[in-house]
Amino acid sequence: MKSLDSFYQDITEGSNIEPGSLLPNDIKKEIGHFNVFDIKELMERMKDKPAMPYDRRAYYKISLIKGENRAEYADKIIQIEKQVLLFATPKIPYNYVPQDTDQSGQFCVFTSEFLSKNKSGIDLDGLPIFASDGYPVFQLSDDEVIEAELIFNKIQKEINSDYLYKYDLIRNYVAELIHFGQKLQPVTALYSKHNSATRVSSLFAELLERQYPIESPHQKLELRTAKDFAERLSIHVNHLNKVLKENTGKTTTELISSRVIHEAKILLKETHWNISEIAYSLGFEELAHFSNFFKKQTSLTPLAFRTNS
Repeated sequence: MKSLDSFYQDITEGSNIEPGSLLPNDIKKEIGHFNVFDIKELMERMKDKPAMPYDRRAYYKISLIKGENRAEYADKIIQIEKQVLLFATPKIPYNYVPQDTDQSGQFCVFTSEFLSKNKSGIDLDGLPIFASDGYPVFQLSDDEVIEAELIFNKIQKEINSDYLYKYDLIRNYVAELIHFGQKLQPVTALYSKHNSATRVSSLFAELLERQYPIESPHQKLELRTAKDFAERLSIHVNHLNKVLKENTGKTTTELISSRVIHEAKILLKETHWNISEIAYSLGFEELAHFSNFFKKQTSLTPLAFRTNS
């Protein structure tokens, strides 16, 4: 998951700008995090850098985007042709890829602590706009763009002000953006059933491989079961199994197990970690469970494999 620290490092890398200089001067930990950015200005700064990778972010993001883009969200690919509002949640991996150089608009990033229910009265997890089974991209008319821009401009004005209660006011503006978006009709995702299945397979493979290599006995696999991967991709586990079986000939569990065994063999051969440490790093709480799993897959115990290697 991409952290806020990583986000600030990415947008200042290669420049003379210190990441900390982009933070609001008076933002405090108990407030949670909030910031707002101009897309055109940010694109200029990052024009020679690769696009941010498809990933989950450890923060919420609301973007007013003007320009041609491709949004990649969970298993959906959405073509953005003109001007949209995009709502992103930490629960779902996403990215949007510019398709031309004429990009403008604004976006804000914030943590759940900033917009927590006790501060704003909003339950982020209960909002339809951040639901995992919907489309988070909303097409805007010219009049709606003007309305959204007015809200972002008010946010920009307040964050630069000295008003003592400005973050309370900004929370109201963010809530206004959310309710504005929820009243809009979502853009139809432009993908065929075949393309959707191919993308699910690709995203599964990316999530699976991203967990490796295991470089420390204190590192532990986050995604260990078919259910873990399905939840991360925001799809039903049965759908994930069906897609992977059709595309690879193997079940989700078989693909996960194959990769775990491959990594286990590397760790047994190339490290001096004890077998309990290897078992833990690969997601096994009990050494016996790892030994039984390894023997079932290879006909050898982990110790026998290490000794014979």
